[in-house]
Amino acid sequence: MILRRYFGSMAGRLFVFLLIGVIGSAILALAMADARRVSDLRHIRQERLADRMGDVLSLLDNASKPLRDELLTKGVPGIHRASGLETIVGTDSRLARALSPRFKTLVEARQATPQSCSPVSPSHDQFDCWVITVKLRDGETVHLQVRGRREIGGSYGMDPLFLIILGVGTAALAFFSARMAAAPLRDLSRAARALGGDLDRLPLPERGPNEVREAAEAFNAMQTKLRDYVVERTQMLASITHDLQTPMTRLRLRLEKVVDPALRSRLIDDLAVMQVLIREGLDYARSNQTDEPFARLALDDLLEIVIEDAAEGGKSVTLAQRCGSDVEARPRALQRCLANLIDNALKYGGSAEVSAEWTEGEVRIRIRDHGPGIPAEMLDQAVKPFVRLDAALTPTIDGVGLGLTIAKMLAEKNDAELVLGNHAEGGLEACVILRRGISKTPIAPSPVPAKRRRTSRAPAAVSGVS
Repeated sequence: MILRRYFGSMAGRLFVFLLIGVIGSAILALAMADARRVSDLRHIRQERLADRMGDVLSLLDNASKPLRDELLTKGVPGIHRASGLETIVGTDSRLARALSPRFKTLVEARQATPQSCSPVSPSHDQFDCWVITVKLRDGETVHLQVRGRREIGGSYGMDPLFLIILGVGTAALAFFSARMAAAPLRDLSRAARALGGDLDRLPLPERGPNEVREAAEAFNAMQTKLRDYVVERTQMLASITHDLQTPMTRLRLRLEKVVDPALRSRLIDDLAVMQVLIREGLDYARSNQTDEPFARLALDDLLEIVIEDAAEGGKSVTLAQRCGSDVEARPRALQRCLANLIDNALKYGGSAEVSAEWTEGEVRIRIRDHGPGIPAEMLDQAVKPFVRLDAALTPTIDGVGLGLTIAKMLAEKNDAELVLGNHAEGGLEACVILRRGISKTPIAPSPVPAKRRRTSRAPAAVSGVS
């Protein structure tokens, strides 16, 4: 599975193309060089053989008849009178052309099988055999059997050890080249994924080849335009909300003068719904934008602040378990996220039970209510904007369906995850999973009721982390 994913990526495909291309080209070049080497060796061997033949034929040409017969009978090493039993397999025009300039007559060179030249020799594969026919100056035609040692030159380029070194070296070069070529695409992909959760992230560094710099510049320009658009939209909503406060206040005062009590009550309720819609819509727009930096904070202290705020007015909120951990988060964004979840639990379940659990690498904050819960098939719909799954069952509860949506967006601002589920003993359980900068402190988890009052309402940050 890992290999399939790698070779399906651009880096994997570049690696394969480079590996096959470089190794194939190297082997082809080595094969051509080896063929050229063998050809040169064959040429040198024939030149040496031609020199030997030239010396012997010159000696025969200048010797007297008796001496010539004696030389042909006894022979010299590698050169003897042809027996006529040689099996001819073809002509050697190259050797004939090398011998002809040394004589004023035509020289014929034919290649014979080594077995027919020396049937008693067991090492036939170690030499080649020719039958040379030449006409001497006195008109005599002689047939000579010439044997030359075969040059056994191995293919150096095809040596297994050489191929292993070539393959390993090429694979390493191809791997790092492909990794380097695909790195800008990986950075762009990560930046695109991160952009969905944080428009205020640092821009991509504009470095590298021209194409990479142009892509980074285009991405950064897109991020700037998106951020400006969100800021403009938020400012517009804030202005509209602010400007609506005065006419809505006047409208409320005028509604109080309506004589019919039933009509007055309905109109005031409609006005209250409008005010809630405007307020939560603005909160939803603002949750997309934050310039708050990450900071290391004591999570238990933050939970106590949120619970004490929610418990004001006699509401049932308890801190069932501490985690004893420090985390990296945007303090106010995380505080708003937890406050929204607790408020949702109090609104629809009547009570909220908060617990924090540390596991290796992450902290899970669970907020459980004791209400009816949400059908399992509708859990994914609950976090979508303006979705109220309880509108028919609890029409008296104020809200426009943005509480969980805002909580989810604020969780993502903290590089966290919001998971909804129904508790085994009843009620809805919202779990915020924090994974950034988790460090365990010596505090042991223990059940603690949320009854203490704190003078400060801000979360305790330990140190800033940009």
